[in-house]
Amino acid sequence: MIPARFADLAAREDLDPLSRALIDQGYAIVRGAVPQGMIETIKDEMGDRFDKTPFSVGAFHGEWTKRFHGLLKRAPTSQKLAMHEQIVTAARAILGKWCDFPQLNLSQGLSIYPGAPAQIPHRDQTMWPAPKGEMEFSFNVMWPLDDFTEHNGATKVWPDTHHEHATYKMSVDDLGEPLVAEMKRGDVFVFLGSVLHAAGSNRSVLPRRGIIISYSLGWLRTYENQNLTYDRDFARTLDPELAAMIGYRWQRPNLGTFDGQCPSVLLGEEVPDYLPTVDSFTPAQKVIVDTHLLKELAAADAGD
Repeated sequence: MIPARFADLAAREDLDPLSRALIDQGYAIVRGAVPQGMIETIKDEMGDRFDKTPFSVGAFHGEWTKRFHGLLKRAPTSQKLAMHEQIVTAARAILGKWCDFPQLNLSQGLSIYPGAPAQIPHRDQTMWPAPKGEMEFSFNVMWPLDDFTEHNGATKVWPDTHHEHATYKMSVDDLGEPLVAEMKRGDVFVFLGSVLHAAGSNRSVLPRRGIIISYSLGWLRTYENQNLTYDRDFARTLDPELAAMIGYRWQRPNLGTFDGQCPSVLLGEEVPDYLPTVDSFTPAQKVIVDTHLLKELAAADAGD
């Protein structure tokens, strides 16, 4: 059964295969999404950051787990992961139903150490205090830096828990056995923010390392404050679409502006001191606003 919020999207004949898999079951594993050599390059770019990063604080992020952020600058090749064509296409299809375009919610390196207990099962979209079930809030991607196995705590996912039914109120014990997302380097695990999942327990003798890249509706507050993580000079070095996803583009209607304009104006060589405020509406909204203005002008003319 397809969740009601995806019914119109699922009816599209041109829908890409990854989006269709996500709509059907809430997750997908794409084998060989990138060459293993790209993953090795990213690991080299990270250097000793995993070693120097302190363990997380708190039971959720994991006291046997290290996490760091800002991967676009700390491991530049990760930009290719963030802009992976197949994934971005699906993110635009899934999230674009409810926003102008998706934004980057976070980019995170994580290392789960031996002895780490299994994470509490959760849905990432619960970070936003809003009613659930009518829209999809986020779209998450897990890239392994080491091979993921059941023994070293590969992510567990409960299939079909993206539906708007009683699974939101049921205990994990009522949901049956989860799928374990075992993967090789170069594979990728993609799952909706509405899907119940959790990191497994690492029973091996080595840390399990990976990358999480998450996308969310463009008008939501993000987990990682992109404006503080990446300054304008760095944003100028990015692919324009990636710069847009970290905040250098407005969301219709009139959200996220700089001095009344699209913040992409900041990526130019010079930013004028004086800028006009510009409307930014969807086509349907523009028709409503323009029609109102024409009526008002006609009424004013008639009054004269």
